[in-house]
Amino acid sequence: MIGVAENVEAISPRLGLHVLGSVELTIDGAPQSLGGTKPRAVLAMLLIRRGRVVAADALAAAAWNDDPPPDYRASLHVIVSKLRKALGGADVDPKTVLATVAPGYRLSVADDDFDLARFRALSSTGGRLAEAGQFEEASAALSHALDEWKGPVLDDLRGHSFADAFAATLEEELLATASARTQAEIACGRAESVISTLIDLTNEHPLREPLWAQLITALYLAGRQSDALDACRRLRTTLADELGIDPSGPLQDLEKRILNQEPLTVTTGAMTLTLIEQQQRVATGQLRDRAGTAIPVPPAGLRIGRKNTNDLVLSHRNVSRYHAIVVATGPQYEIRDLQSSNGTLINGERIIDSAVLGHGDVIRIGSTEWSFEVIGP
Repeated sequence: MIGVAENVEAISPRLGLHVLGSVELTIDGAPQSLGGTKPRAVLAMLLIRRGRVVAADALAAAAWNDDPPPDYRASLHVIVSKLRKALGGADVDPKTVLATVAPGYRLSVADDDFDLARFRALSSTGGRLAEAGQFEEASAALSHALDEWKGPVLDDLRGHSFADAFAATLEEELLATASARTQAEIACGRAESVISTLIDLTNEHPLREPLWAQLITALYLAGRQSDALDACRRLRTTLADELGIDPSGPLQDLEKRILNQEPLTVTTGAMTLTLIEQQQRVATGQLRDRAGTAIPVPPAGLRIGRKNTNDLVLSHRNVSRYHAIVVATGPQYEIRDLQSSNGTLINGERIIDSAVLGHGDVIRIGSTEWSFEVIGP
């Protein structure tokens, strides 16, 4: 019998890194032991700043939740060694992937190996497809993006100030993607399929008119006129009670169409912001300090605090390391207090958790004040 030689190409173990849920490092899908909260916090901070050098003191602040011991460097070195050992199981050079670069370390991993990078790529693709009117393909891409989420961001690190601040911005990205997917499904003629999702979203975010517009549109297109009008009434009551305002013009027009039983298309129905429009909308908010300097709110939100890793760094003793964040929430802006010690004030009143910002509102953190301005549509 003649032997036959077969060339079998070796397949390298697949590395996986995860922040959309608990922090994980996996090899071929199997979670690797990282040895406790501190290594997971260091890994999370390196992933948040993937491809950039993270200073040792910033990693120590993450590991010890803003209170590292003076002699943390030896312990941090041990943590990095543990992470490199876990990375070594993926048949990569651990010291190249997790490189020592003054004044700290840099983690370099491919987009395909990182759940957040995959989510953002799929979400962006879905947004472009929807803009082009390719709603079936858009819905598929956006659904795959949402599948990357296994739970709340950095779920096992909640209570760490850096993790809470990062999670706040990513939750906005999740909501934008979920909203874009429901709109694509409505455009595909599957309004009934997203009603329960939209009910949940409006319960969680009762002041976001685009979500209500999607729900009202979906109910009407599904033949549920009475429920659509009831949703209009609930929105009107909620806005009046919470903000003292009426629904916007487009929503009032939508209600009139439904009352008159007019044919409704997706274009004339759901008042929703596409992902691209939301990204443009984010850039229209800014803070203005007493000197007249304008500070734009970037797409990922504006982080305010005493640590130098914030977007806006304040040195006052009453400012927490990670104090607050200003984020765009669809058509509005919110400021969220990140469990600070001395609170965040809006127009002289301390907020509880978060507050919707309006044009001209005065924000005070420590001894610093800004006025909030909306400069876009």
